[in-house]
Amino acid sequence: MFIIKYRKIFIAVSVVLLAASIALIAAYGLNFGIEFKGGSQTEIGYSVVRPDAEIVSAAIAKLSYGEVLIQPVGETDYSIKTRDLTEPEHQALLAAVSVDGKYPSTEKSYTSIGPSIGKELKQKAITAIILVMAAIILFIAYAFRKVSRPVSSWKYGLIAVVTLIHDIAIPVGAFALLSHSSGMEFDTLFIVALLTVLGLSVSDTIVVFDRIRENIRQGSGDFAETVGRSLSQTFTRSINTSLTVILVLLALFFFGPESTKTFALVLTVGLFFGTYSSIFLASPLLVTVEKLQKGNKKKK
Repeated sequence: MFIIKYRKIFIAVSVVLLAASIALIAAYGLNFGIEFKGGSQTEIGYSVVRPDAEIVSAAIAKLSYGEVLIQPVGETDYSIKTRDLTEPEHQALLAAVSVDGKYPSTEKSYTSIGPSIGKELKQKAITAIILVMAAIILFIAYAFRKVSRPVSSWKYGLIAVVTLIHDIAIPVGAFALLSHSSGMEFDTLFIVALLTVLGLSVSDTIVVFDRIRENIRQGSGDFAETVGRSLSQTFTRSINTSLTVILVLLALFFFGPESTKTFALVLTVGLFFGTYSSIFLASPLLVTVEKLQKGNKKKK
């Protein structure tokens, strides 16, 4: 298949995308939400008409609370995120959002998270992602334990994790750029989206690897030819499955509530590149590893 023939090009494309994503993360960082850095979140509802965000922002600016993020919720509400507030500051905020009584408002919810809790949540999120990757390596190594030639079973798991790092880094890099330009926040829903991407991406990769395993058992042809034939047999299935899910996610992004837009966007980007990596990266890496093993044996 052409993917195996031109595998160096596809691997190079993935390396460039990965490097660009890491550069974006290093340059812009991640705009962590209050769940991770601590702070207060207040949801305000307006009974008559909701003022423009600029009007509310100008009213809150007079309080000198530092950076304030105002996001619309539904048709009548605003979610206002600030640093951690004392009770007098909280009451002053509630008075300010009504803009001198011109826009009657009520507080629908108030959440305050301390920096220590935010730090703990951040550590748990990182731990969850690492544990998922370790579990994937062990599972694939066990599932492919009877396929030790020409590539060891644990290398299937390692390659799957390499593709997963690729699939996570690219959405995070894209998000770093978006958060820099639009103020989007890295919150717990983002972590849920990343973990979902991990599951969906490795599922596609395992389907391809499983077909390779079945074709190896039949014992026909060179390893590169076997991988190429396996890709041809699973290519349409992978594309159609992912495309169906992406269409649903795009509908959720464009027509769904504001609170799910980040989730839908991360999943869409992650699933797109997850499908790419399962077809154009995982299998080419498998063939590359096999070629390197052959070269090392010849030298010996």
